[in-house]
Amino acid sequence: MEHEAIYQLYSNVKSINENSDGSYTALDQDMNEVSIDMSAVNTKATELKNEADAEAQAKVDLKASAKAKLIAGEALTEDEANTIVL
Repeated sequence: MEHEAIYQLYSNVKSINENSDGSYTALDQDMNEVSIDMSAVNTKATELKNEADAEAQAKVDLKASAKAKLIAGEALTEDEANTIVL
């Protein structure tokens, strides 16, 4: 998630290298190093992870809702129906 966070926070970054010590070197299109604030990067990475986790949980919940409605013989919403793979 750190790479994605860096790209979102620093639009001029075109390449990211992860160093052996776990730090990152961000480069622009001319291969010049871009100074990055790792505190901001970590905060953004946490935000992105939380969003991804929430989306994954929403899919699980939607499938569970669709299954419960099918078992009960109730009509599904279009989103619930889209979770069914035949």
